[in-house]
Amino acid sequence: MNIEEFFQLSTGKWFSHRTSQHLAFNQSEHSKSDIIIETLVVDHPEVVKLCQQYKINPSSASCATKITWNGTMDKDQAKHSGSTMLVSIPDADNPTQGKLLREIVDANKIPVAGRYKFDSDDALILTIEDETIYSEERLWFASPNLRMRVNILKSFGGFSITSFTSEIRMGGFPPAAKTSEAANSVSS
Repeated sequence: MNIEEFFQLSTGKWFSHRTSQHLAFNQSEHSKSDIIIETLVVDHPEVVKLCQQYKINPSSASCATKITWNGTMDKDQAKHSGSTMLVSIPDADNPTQGKLLREIVDANKIPVAGRYKFDSDDALILTIEDETIYSEERLWFASPNLRMRVNILKSFGGFSITSFTSEIRMGGFPPAAKTSEAANSVSS
């Protein structure tokens, strides 16, 4: 699998359930969200602008995706919503790994590119590290309509959070599923 296929398989509307464990405080919390993932063309003005923020030639981008979420945390029932954009810049010598640019909403933060790679099970491994945190996330498909994520977040200030997320596709199908569905409806 490559990053373009992974982004394409991820498009659609998802229901997400996350359980997080705050290790230093021995506390857990749950959150639920609706997530919409859509692909963007690499010459989209927002993609070009993001590449320029990272001082990367936009023609190096292989694919882009926009993620929008709306959800609640069980603990406080507060609404959490937002969106971000991801742009992949594959390594020239190994296209199964590369940089992952992420939209930074806080203008005071310096953009830090993450890294992505695929493991032997076709799981996508994302890592981001700056002077304050280290984050590693593993994402994989248990089936075309069930995606899993495990995340470890470590602060150099001393706290750690781990989380497990399951995401169930609620609408929009990956290209292979669309083709199969269309074939089934024609033959019925």
